[in-house]
Amino acid sequence: MNNQLLVSLTEKYGSPLYVYDAEKIISQYNRLTSAFSAVKSLKLNYAVKANSNVSILKLFKKLNSGIDTVSFQEVKLGLEAGFSPENIIFTPNGVSLKEIEQVANLGVQINIDNLSVLEQFGQHYPAIPVCVRINPHVMAGGNSKISVGHIDSKFGISVYQVPHIKRVVENTGMHINGIHMHTGSDILDIDAFLRATEILFDTANEFKNLDFIDFGSGFKVPYKEGDISTNIEELGEKLTKRFNLFCKNYGKELTLMFEPGKFLVSEAGNFLVNVNVVKQTTSTVFASVDSGFNHLIRPMMYDSYHHIHNVSNPTGKERYYSVVGYICETDTFGSNRRISEIKEGDVLCFNNAGAYCFSMASNYNSRYKPAEVLFYNGNDYLIRKQETFDDLLKNQVVIDLD
Repeated sequence: MNNQLLVSLTEKYGSPLYVYDAEKIISQYNRLTSAFSAVKSLKLNYAVKANSNVSILKLFKKLNSGIDTVSFQEVKLGLEAGFSPENIIFTPNGVSLKEIEQVANLGVQINIDNLSVLEQFGQHYPAIPVCVRINPHVMAGGNSKISVGHIDSKFGISVYQVPHIKRVVENTGMHINGIHMHTGSDILDIDAFLRATEILFDTANEFKNLDFIDFGSGFKVPYKEGDISTNIEELGEKLTKRFNLFCKNYGKELTLMFEPGKFLVSEAGNFLVNVNVVKQTTSTVFASVDSGFNHLIRPMMYDSYHHIHNVSNPTGKERYYSVVGYICETDTFGSNRRISEIKEGDVLCFNNAGAYCFSMASNYNSRYKPAEVLFYNGNDYLIRKQETFDDLLKNQVVIDLD
């Protein structure tokens, strides 16, 4: 999407503004399916938590994707977008048995990640097939804040507790139809990831009537020029060969599943903001924008990098700026970034804003959440209105204190 188009969208829909390029989403989806084209049965379940806008979900339904959900509300959003229950998998963490029962009653595939709930569910609903989330104790990503496969992780049942899982299955008569893992985000070490898959294959051999193996996701995408990312084609070639061999030895063709989120939508997103003020101090030039960590918290929470460029003046002389927000706390998006000369009123663009950006937004400082636009087949579509003051009051109950 060119700079002029992005500026025009802020003029049309206001600022700040999230814009998603459907073409990039589609190309990422096709790239992943192509990398595993030699697998007889492949199923991609888009991770709804990355970006839960219903129009985005509808796009994935059009691509024949399934969805991976982590809450009853995400399941309901998927149903609202037109997904059938059999194309939804529910992979929660730390939720109550009651919530799992709510989802199971909708006919959705259940994925359980702790022994206590597994046993309770098996006792009450032995006829409902269940997937089990395994913690392989392998970290394939680089950032400890977003890696979930390490030994101290709250996610999954330890691979060393597989005998306990089998005992629960034997005692309840429940049916385990899938095995799952997720090592975390930003996978760079394919060999480490493949070591984790071997652990999953060994676990799968302990259960004789599986339908699928879910290898999670966490594929790294580039955040800046020259950045490294997961080599999907290499992973596809190596894992396909190993998966097909496993199915042959297992005696049954299983479905290979992934639950990509960031890989599919991160690069498709642009976050556009207006510059409120340019402030020179003794050592720093601040570009303060009409947003903050209420709209984009990843740089502050995960130290994540989002490339920032001036779409109003893309060819201007470059200077060093610290781009900050308007929240009354430290909300630095980027320190000492080399950006084309910024003036008050310019539009800045944050790249890689399609995943875990709007979905983590809040109303902190009583600020409105921004609008969202989907650019599809050469046209822009408003897919979420900017909030108004009425939205801030919507669920408040104002009492009379006189």
